[in-house]
Amino acid sequence: MSETLSLAFAFAWLFAVPSAHSQEVAPDALVKGLSSEVIAEVRRDKTIQAGDGAKIAALIETKIVPHFDLRRITQLAVGQGWRRATPEQQERLMQEFKTLLVRTYSGALASYRDQEIEFRPLRAAAGDTEVTVKSLIRQKGAEPIAVEYDLARVGAQWKIFDVRLGGISLVATYRSSFAEEVRNNGVDGLIGLLERKNRQS
Repeated sequence: MSETLSLAFAFAWLFAVPSAHSQEVAPDALVKGLSSEVIAEVRRDKTIQAGDGAKIAALIETKIVPHFDLRRITQLAVGQGWRRATPEQQERLMQEFKTLLVRTYSGALASYRDQEIEFRPLRAAAGDTEVTVKSLIRQKGAEPIAVEYDLARVGAQWKIFDVRLGGISLVATYRSSFAEEVRNNGVDGLIGLLERKNRQS
């Protein structure tokens, strides 16, 4: 995935940070209030604005990561290779994919410049367990970016399992490169690839 596309997806998910009480909120209301905590923290903390990597990573770990359906995201991204993986390999894949997301988000947070988000009315029926929330990210001097968030009910909570920018899926984008690595080098090869990527400075 290109650096530009990675940051674009990260910005989209940055605006999708649920509040601590997300389990009590309808998915559209949840997504509309998603950005407030993280954006407020970024605006309040000068060291984050200056690019403090440790503080940015800690903010992402505590505020963003818990609201991903990490297992489902990783499974979707790995695709058919997921079924070939042992439980231990699946756990390692989830941990490495989480680290990859944290790294991607870190770049987005360090680059945040007061983007604005506009939401569309939610189209969902009562009792739906999966919904899509549609929005536009607006920034000065650039065309708006259409963003769609896919959420599923997991227990009493809504969790994000994919996001699309202009129709391009985050998990599908990763899936193509992950599938090639599994074909060529097996599941351990993919784990090694993610480890190397995550340890790049």
